[in-house]
Amino acid sequence: MVTCYVKELLVSLLVILGRRDGIQETEASRTSPKQTRSRWKGNVPDINRTDKEDRVSSTKKYILLSNSVRLRLTAATLGTTYLDHAGTTPFPRSLMQTFSKDMISNLFGNPHSHCSASSLSTVRVEAVRSRILKFFRASPEHFDVVFTANATAAVKLVVEGMRDYKRGHGIEPWWYGYHADSHTSLVGVREVASAGFRYFGSDAEVEGWLSNDQADTGTPLEKSALRKGIGLFAYPAQSNLNGRRLPLSWPGRIRASHKLEHHDVYSLLDTAAFVATSQLDLSDPYNAPDFTALSFYKIFGFPDLGALIVRNKAGHILCNRPYFGGGTVDMVINVPGETWHAKKDESLHEILEDGTLPFHSIMALDSAMEIHQKLYGSMDLISEHTCALAKILYDQLSKLRHASGMPVCTIYKHPASEYGDKKTQGPTIAFNVKDSSGAWVGKSDFENLAIVNNIQIRTGGVCNPGGIAWALDLSPEEMRANFNDGLRCGNCVDVLNGKPTGIIRVSLGAMSSMEDVKVLMSFMQIFVEGWRDSFAILRPLILGLEEPTQRGKFKYLEKPAPDDGCSNTASAEPRTSYDSNTETLVEPKRGCPIPSCRIFFDTSDDLLAHFQIHRVSEQDQEHPGEMKRLYHTIMNHSSSVMSFKRVRQAFCL
Repeated sequence: MVTCYVKELLVSLLVILGRRDGIQETEASRTSPKQTRSRWKGNVPDINRTDKEDRVSSTKKYILLSNSVRLRLTAATLGTTYLDHAGTTPFPRSLMQTFSKDMISNLFGNPHSHCSASSLSTVRVEAVRSRILKFFRASPEHFDVVFTANATAAVKLVVEGMRDYKRGHGIEPWWYGYHADSHTSLVGVREVASAGFRYFGSDAEVEGWLSNDQADTGTPLEKSALRKGIGLFAYPAQSNLNGRRLPLSWPGRIRASHKLEHHDVYSLLDTAAFVATSQLDLSDPYNAPDFTALSFYKIFGFPDLGALIVRNKAGHILCNRPYFGGGTVDMVINVPGETWHAKKDESLHEILEDGTLPFHSIMALDSAMEIHQKLYGSMDLISEHTCALAKILYDQLSKLRHASGMPVCTIYKHPASEYGDKKTQGPTIAFNVKDSSGAWVGKSDFENLAIVNNIQIRTGGVCNPGGIAWALDLSPEEMRANFNDGLRCGNCVDVLNGKPTGIIRVSLGAMSSMEDVKVLMSFMQIFVEGWRDSFAILRPLILGLEEPTQRGKFKYLEKPAPDDGCSNTASAEPRTSYDSNTETLVEPKRGCPIPSCRIFFDTSDDLLAHFQIHRVSEQDQEHPGEMKRLYHTIMNHSSSVMSFKRVRQAFCL
C-alpha cells in the first residue's frame, strides 16, 4: 500500500509540473480493487463498475489528479463537491499566488501614459492579447482580441456595431437569426434587430436555410427579413442547458454560400460554455466565425473578464459607432461651433476598447493561462478527461431505479448528442428527479438537500428559455400561465400544472475527478425508494431515542393526509397561490422529497431546517458494516417495527 501511495503521489506531482511526456498508465491511475468494491447492494448501481472502454478513456487519455493533490489546487473547494463548472470553474490557489507575486514584484501604470510603469503595462497587455490568440490557435494576421467585461458584453458590442453600421452607410435595416438553444443574451438581440428576426427552432431548420430548402420553414415575414440589408446569425457552440455541442461548420458554410440570402450575413458564435472544457480552434480563418464571444472565468476561474475575438475581414462592421471614449481617438475638437474628432485606426481593439483597460485583470489572465498550462497541459486533455467522466456519470444516473423499476432521473439529452463523444456532447447533464410514485421532486428541494451535503450544483431555467421549453415540453401558453401563477427567475416555484418549471444541472470541469462522481451518486441514492435514509429514520426507534413524532413541529406519516393539499402523488401537488397585488406567494405545506421520510411542514424554513437530518455522512459511506449491524438489529425486533419484507426492501438487501 505504501508503494502504491508513493507512486500515486509521484504521478500527481508530475502532472502538476506539466511533465506528462512519457507517462504511461500506472497502478496509481487505476482504481484499486478495494476501492471498487460495492458499498451498497440492491437496485442502486455501483459507480465503480463501468464499462472497460470508460475505464480506459478515463485513465489513458488523461491522468486524474489524486484527491490529496487536487485539494491543494484551490482552497475554496475544500470540504465541498463542486459541480457547477458551466457557471464558472474554481480558480487554483497557485494562480492567486502567482498573480499576487506579479503584483508585488512589479509596478504597473495606466497604459495610456508613457512612463516606465505605464510602458510595462502596455507591453504586458499586448503580450497577453497575443497569448490569447495563440491559446485559441488564431493568427494575429486574421484575428484581433477586444477585451470586454464578459461574453454578454461581447455580444452587445457586436449588436451595437450592426446597428450603427447600417446608420453610417444608409443601407437597409439589419436582420437577426438565432438558434433556439441560445443563451438569454443571444435571445435579447432580437429586440433591436430593425428588420426583424428569424427563430431557428432546430438544427434541421438551420441546415434547411443553409441549403436554401425553406419550403416548410419560416413565415413569409421571416423569409423577407432574411433578404434585407446585412444580417447576423448567432448560436452557441455548446448548450449551456445540457452541454450538447452544435456544428461549428455553419459560419464557413454561410460565408461560402452563393445564395442571395446569405450575402452580407455575419456569424456570431457564443463559446462561453464550450471553451471551458474544449479547445476552440480558429486556425482556419475562412471557416471561423466572424465574431466569437467568451468569458475567461469559465476557463480559468479568475479573472472576471471576457473578450470578443473578431475576424479582421468583418471588423469594419464594428467601426461605425458614433460614440467614442478615452483612448479610442487621436484628436478631439471641443469648442463652440466645432465637433470634429479623429478616431484611431491602427487596430480594431484601439477603436473599441473605451477608456482605461482593466489592465490588472489582464495581468491576472496572463498568470491564469500560465498556471492552467502547467496543471493540465492542454485543452485537448481536459476535453478527453471531462467527457470520460461525464459519460460515467450519465450512465450511472441513467441506471438509478426505484424498487418498482421506475427511473429516478429524467435526463434531457439531445437526440443528436452522445456522452463520451466530445464532438457532440460536453460534460454537462440536465435532469429532474421523480419519486417512486412518479411525482416530481422540486428543484429547490433538491438543491437545498445538495447544499446540506456540501454539493454545489445549478438549478432553474439556467438562462436558456428555448432549451427549457424543449426539455420540459412547455408551450408559450404554459410559460405565460406559469408566470401568472408566480414563477419568476430564481424563485422556488418548482412544479406547476404537473410539469417542472426548471431543471437540475451538474457540470464537470478540469478539476473534476472520479471522487466527485462518487459523491454525487452517493447523494443521489437518498432519492431512491427504500435506500439508506430509512436507516436515518429507524435509528432512533432501534436505539431507544425520542420518538420521531415528538421532535419539533413535524410528524412521520405512512402516507400524506388526503385533504391537506400536500400529496406527494403524481395526481396532486402542493398548491401555491399567488397574490398579484402584493406580488407574494402563499405557500402550502411542504413535504420532504426523501421517499422514506414523508414529513410535512407549515413553512419552507421548517423544511430547510429538517433537511439537515438527510446528510450523507462520511461515517455512513465508509462503514457500511454499521448498516448491516443495524439491519440485523431490526431483524431481531421486526415484529415491533416492520415486516421482514419491508426491512429487506428498505436496505436494498
